[in-house]
Amino acid sequence: MSLALADRCFCGSSEWQPAVTYAAPPTGETPFPLPKGSYNRGYFRCPTCGHLHGQHNIDLGFLYDGAYVDATYGDYDGIARTFDRIKALPPDKSDNVGRVARIREFTEGSGRFPTEPRLLDIGAGLGVFPSAIKDLGWDVTAIDPDPRAARHMRERLGIPVIEADIFDVDPGNVGTFDIVTLNKVLEHVVDPDALLHRCSDFLNEGGVIYFEVPDGPAALTDGPHREEFFIEHHHAFSLESARHLARMSGLANFESGTIVEPSTKYTVYVFCWKNP
Repeated sequence: MSLALADRCFCGSSEWQPAVTYAAPPTGETPFPLPKGSYNRGYFRCPTCGHLHGQHNIDLGFLYDGAYVDATYGDYDGIARTFDRIKALPPDKSDNVGRVARIREFTEGSGRFPTEPRLLDIGAGLGVFPSAIKDLGWDVTAIDPDPRAARHMRERLGIPVIEADIFDVDPGNVGTFDIVTLNKVLEHVVDPDALLHRCSDFLNEGGVIYFEVPDGPAALTDGPHREEFFIEHHHAFSLESARHLARMSGLANFESGTIVEPSTKYTVYVFCWKNP
């Protein structure tokens, strides 16, 4: 799966400017089994909104056939070890603690949700976030296509899991939700607009989508070798481009912002919901 530059940015601009190129993996990038001599890639920047779009001719299709989990976490027990390590972080060192607090504050302050909202987490991975939501007493369901991650969440965490790609899930079979979350997911897909459109099919009337994505312009001020620009990230957003993406997907009424997380990740977050 090579990555071609889109004809237009989410903001509608058709102009792209070269931003950064890589002839070798940056320090810290997961050592995926790429064909020898194939590592040439880059990001192009939209001069209108600051979005950074990846471009390369490297076939990354294998990542989503289990290689990403293999290279990042190892075996089934490796998933559990990583989960335990992240859960043990002090609150002031945990990105997830801040994420849960942000979502809880939004839901409790808006007056639009039940006491225990029904939440669907897309691309749940290790299950750190849905586990914390479960601890709040909320009704949480996870979606992840990797069988090891799904087994870990189901057997070790007691979280209901749909082991599938969201595009293969019939909303009629699982119902709708008050909140759908995508935490550091949209940057991994070639067409984030299509994914957000699909997620809206799982929303109750008045339901909210919350997503987090890498803040590309902020990260770039620290240099091109940050993890926001690792090869598996097809996009690095700006606050403006994230809001444009939501509009493209038929969503509006934003609450959004930028943060530097305890892990030092530069992040854009957006709460958005369907136009009435």
